[in-house]
This record gives sequence, structure tokens and C-alpha cells, in this order.
Amino acid sequence: MRPGAHVIVALMTRVGATRTWLAGLTVVATLVAGCSSGSSAPSGIRDAKNVALKKDCGSASCIGTRSDAKYEIQLPKSKSDWNGTLVIWSHGYRNPAPIPQNPLNARGPQSPVDTEAEAAPTPEVGAALTGQGYAVAGSAFKTNGWDVLDAVAADEDLYSFFSSTFGTPKRVYLWGGSLGGLITETLAEKHPAWVSGVAPLCGVLGGTNLNLDLALDVAYMVKTLVYPQLKLTGFTSHEEAVRQWQAASSALVTRVQKGGAQGIADLLTIAAATGAPGKTQAFDGHDATSIGQAYAQSVITALGYGTWGRYDLEQRAGGNPSTNVDTDYSARIPAASRATIDVAAPGQLHGILARLEAGQRVSADAAARKKAETFGDPTGDITVPTLTLHTLNDPLVLVQNETVFANRVQDTIHSRTLLRQLFTAPPTHYDSASYGAGHCVFTKQELLGVIDVLNGWVRNSVYPGPAVIEHAFGYDQDTTPQKQLAGTATTGLQPLVLTAGRWPAKLS
Repeated sequence: MRPGAHVIVALMTRVGATRTWLAGLTVVATLVAGCSSGSSAPSGIRDAKNVALKKDCGSASCIGTRSDAKYEIQLPKSKSDWNGTLVIWSHGYRNPAPIPQNPLNARGPQSPVDTEAEAAPTPEVGAALTGQGYAVAGSAFKTNGWDVLDAVAADEDLYSFFSSTFGTPKRVYLWGGSLGGLITETLAEKHPAWVSGVAPLCGVLGGTNLNLDLALDVAYMVKTLVYPQLKLTGFTSHEEAVRQWQAASSALVTRVQKGGAQGIADLLTIAAATGAPGKTQAFDGHDATSIGQAYAQSVITALGYGTWGRYDLEQRAGGNPSTNVDTDYSARIPAASRATIDVAAPGQLHGILARLEAGQRVSADAAARKKAETFGDPTGDITVPTLTLHTLNDPLVLVQNETVFANRVQDTIHSRTLLRQLFTAPPTHYDSASYGAGHCVFTKQELLGVIDVLNGWVRNSVYPGPAVIEHAFGYDQDTTPQKQLAGTATTGLQPLVLTAGRWPAKLS
């Protein structure tokens, strides 16, 4: 499907009916753009004739600020240990102003504004990569928020600075998490001359307008079904948008805490129509209550980007770029989900869909929508090896982004063999998922495995078939399906879900 599409449909887990479905619900929105770590990974491949670095961090600035953005470079211990490869990391979305860590507690801890540089997803991953001979680098960006253009400029500058200061790399790998995944793909499509390989992780690969249309869908459904006072566009300030997020989130939780058919049906319908997963990092979905908590957490997370995230985007675009004018919410509810809702809340769905159909829709400002396309909209016309990794249960950047991207790559015939998409699944039961569920929840083994696989693909033309991937991720050494289900494995990699074509979600 092409960039105008904005309908994401996901099958919803079938749950049984219970009148105490969400008793005791507490939700903390996890708006995290980083990635978590785990255990070790295989060592990298070295060139027989490495090019020594011209300088080390003792004689050149590896930490500093350029064009109002902090940067950090990490090098191998010895200049002669460099394997000729520069790995540039792009961090994910960072809130442009403080937001509550818990939208239901306005007086609780605030998420601070982060302007620090990141050279790798975690310090442990960065240290492991430099130990293998890589140079790693990363930058903060001139602004926070939906800052793809600022990020691309910062990464371009970082590459130029590294090349002129330390030596021109033989290879450059780009990787990033969340919005950083969109940044890396945008940069790779812009600079095929010097980018050798790219690895978007949990990436916003469906592009800006597709994902913000979905955030509008979430807000519209919450407004129509739960909190009529919610503004959908035109926030006057970040603070107003945050207050709206808090009030709507509180109303949603209050509604479903009360139980009753109406509240259950509202949440199930929102979840079904917007692709909310039935598992998150905090909720394993082992029973109806846990699934409901996961749905609520996912909706509240997405609503953040439909409120204070939308305020930031509208300031950048000069207006509202999102629309739901042509959205058929009824068509988004699959037969299995309809059956679930009818069991959990008999007789409610028809009225809900009628209200959604009759609600006041939102039109996009044409100029703002066109400008927002420049904030990241991958074409799929890839020219270098591209390896993606996504949790199968991501409440923020839905895994269906991978389907959108794969469809675009399929439309560019010569690019098909350059894309490999990987997925991880969570354990059966957990208090906090170590892989497979949540936003950008990957182990250290998985993160290092991505670079190991990409490195072999670029340098040795080793196509990442199942055996190559499983070895790099430690699947054949430290992981079994039984360990994965128990949560004691080093990776949640799913060997049977190695091609995008097997993912069942559809877009229209």
C-alpha cells in the first residue's frame, strides 16, 4: 500500500466475559524510545587490512556540541584496532517538554527533557561494539519531538565530522530505535553513496502521516466513546495538550474500572480498530484482566501522541496534517473481534459503531499534510542491505509498520532481496518482559546480533538466512522454545517469522 493509506487492522485476542474485567486497573504509559539490554553476542568480523584511525579520543574531541546538538563518539582502545566501520545510532522520540510519567497522576514524577547524546542503544552495547573494532557514534538533535529533519542533519554532520577528523570509514551502518528507525531509513534513502547498511529497530517505517493518522483515530474514538471534552487538534500549548491527555486517560480508566458492558465494549472496540496489542512489557495477557490492562496501556500510550505529540507536530507542519474523514471504523473490526465483543458485552457493538460513524470527523490541512510527508516517509526504494527488528507486541509503534514498509519494498522490484525483517515474541508469563513485548524491548544479544548479521551481509555478502540469524542471536546456543516461553532465553527471536510476507496484518 502507498503513503495515503491509514487503516491498520489487527486481529484481537479472544477473551472471555467477566464483569470484574479490569478491577484494580492501574496504568503507567510507557513512552520510552530507548531499548533494554540482556546478554552477550558473537564477535564481529575484521578486515585483513584494517585502516588505522588518524586520531584517538585523547587527541580529538569525541564528546561535544555541533550545531546546537550534543554528540558522542566511541572508538576502539587502539587506533589500529579499528575495523574500518562507523556505526551511527539515532535515538528515538524525546518529549520536547516535561510530561507526567503517569498521565493519571498529574502531581507525580515528570519525564524530564533529554538532550544528551547517545552513541549506542545502551552503554553495554556500545562497549561491546568498540571491543569488536567498530567506531560508534550518535547525536542528540537540535530539537526534541518529531525531529526527523533535525536528526538527519545532525547525523549527516556527524558523519562528515568523523570522516574529516578520524578518517573516512570503509563502511557506515545506520541504526536507530523507534523514531530513530524512521530517521535511519530516511537517511539511508537520501545518502546511498556512503551508507553501507541500515537497521531500523521498532521503527516508524510507515511514515509520519500514516502513524499520526492512527494517533488521531485513537483520540477520535476516545473522544466519541469516553471523553467528549477531548480536543483533537489545535492545542494552544504543550501544557494544554498534556492536561487533555491526563483528563481523557483518567476518564478511560474510570470507565473500564467500573466494569459493565459499556465500558468493556468501548475499550475492546478501540483496541480492535487501532491495533492495540493484548500484551505489553508490563502486562503478559495471561487472562482477561491482563489483556484489558494491556489494551488500556496501549490506548493511553497512543493518546499521548494524539495530544502533546500532535501539538509538537502541528507547530512543525504549520497546521493539522492528519485526517479521519474517510475512515470506516466498522470495517476495521474483524469477525473474530466482533464475536469477542459480543461475548464480553452483548448488544453493545452496534451502538458503538453508530456513534463512531456519526461523530464529527477531522480534515487535514493540505499544506500541513504535504509538509509532514517531509518529516519521514520511506519509499521502500532501498539500495543497501536493510535489517529490521520489531517486537510482535509493540503498544506504541505497531508492528504493522513492518508490513507497510515491506509492501513498499515489494513495489520496487529491484529492492526485494535487500530487506530482511525479524520479529521477537515474549515469554508466556512475566512481570516485566525482557523481549518480545513492549516498545523497543530487546536484549543485548539481539542488539549485537543485528549488527553482526548486517556486518556479514555487507562485508561478506552472506545473506541472512535462518541459520545465520539464529547463530548471531544465540538461538542455537542459548535459546530453546521452552526457554523463550519461560523467559530465560537470550532472545525472543521467532525463526518461523523471518519474512514480512508471513505477517498477517493488512492495510487498506
